[in-house]
Amino acid sequence: MKVVDTLEVDRAVEELVKEDNKEDFVLKSEEIVEKKIIEDEYDCILKYLDQERNRLPFRHSDIQRTPMVSCGKSTEELNPSSTYILTNSSLIKHTTHNNGNCTVELYFSKHCNNQEKESGSYHGRKEVSLEFPFFRVYKDGGVELLHSPPVFYPPCDVKDAVISSDACAPVTARIFLPKTPNRNNKLPVLLFFHGSGFCANSAFTEEYSNHVAAIANEAKVLAVSVEYAKFPARPPPECYEDAWRSLQWVVSHVDGDGPEPWLNDLADLQRVFIAGSGTGGNLSHWVASLVGKTVLPRRVSVEGTILVHPFFGGIGDDDQWLFMCKEKNGPEDPRLKPRAEDLQSLGCKRVLVCVAEKDPLLVAGRNYVTALKKSGWSGSVELVEHQGLGHCEHVYKPYEDNSRQVLKKIASFINEKNCRC
Repeated sequence: MKVVDTLEVDRAVEELVKEDNKEDFVLKSEEIVEKKIIEDEYDCILKYLDQERNRLPFRHSDIQRTPMVSCGKSTEELNPSSTYILTNSSLIKHTTHNNGNCTVELYFSKHCNNQEKESGSYHGRKEVSLEFPFFRVYKDGGVELLHSPPVFYPPCDVKDAVISSDACAPVTARIFLPKTPNRNNKLPVLLFFHGSGFCANSAFTEEYSNHVAAIANEAKVLAVSVEYAKFPARPPPECYEDAWRSLQWVVSHVDGDGPEPWLNDLADLQRVFIAGSGTGGNLSHWVASLVGKTVLPRRVSVEGTILVHPFFGGIGDDDQWLFMCKEKNGPEDPRLKPRAEDLQSLGCKRVLVCVAEKDPLLVAGRNYVTALKKSGWSGSVELVEHQGLGHCEHVYKPYEDNSRQVLKKIASFINEKNCRC
């Protein structure tokens, strides 16, 4: 097995970063990948970071955290959920070059075929101990994530922000403005948590970027989509801590001197909504329950909470969450099964719960609404069931009529009578 000549790679990239024009960069990088670098058993991925990206914590060995612009294979073929696996154990070389105009990162990963992938032998692990919907666990303790889509940058008013730069607990976000914001009027704020199974997906994927952008445009809100902790790097309950930290970050802009200018200038913090789909619905409930136990600044108000196809325990899919969570409190853990006192203290006056006819979590959403009504909570809750949809299909099939209904319902809930409860 021949290892790539890293000196040759370094020299090639030194020439490459002299290109100031991104189009020239892409063309030359394709030539390097196809003619100079790839060996029979290895693949090389080159990635381009402009100066704006250099300020963000995306320059690390996680292939999914940095936009890919060129590679020896197509993007589809390089999706880790299909043919290639990029993990710490398979990473051969990682090098960064910066000439002041751009940053180039190269990653080398051993190529594996489908047979190797199925057996797990691509990284020396042959025996599977546990299988879950989003990952598998090997007997040597290794974890393989089965779904890891690439980063995407939508063509709209969007920027990425750092909520926490703590090296041990980084939290980032993607912020969206509606296409034609009225800069004379403040916008409601939507704090959004994407679905993930607590271990997959990202606020930066194409599907969730497009979904949150669509909500921002339809509802005319400033949306903050949070990239929170995921298993196995940072297992639960760290995602719950990140979710709460993200609300505190939004609140820090109340006096107009926070770290993000869009929030300082355009956010109406008396109209904050907390929302999420799947796992994000679970996190949204948790944050809303903490709001009810916390004194927020006088000019901050969480008006409503939106749970779309939310995940909660008690319907037969608890094992994965219980395996991932570092705190072993069992199936009665309040983050898995909300307690009556947490429901009663929900820190908003309106809740929307959307469920889907074909979603295995349909019952979980219905049970949540029933428990919320029985808890003694003084607000109003609305349950909407959309026919013909599976779990979070409104995100992945946005142009379907029933998916559009979900989007319109979210927007109408946010703008209901332009309410100030």
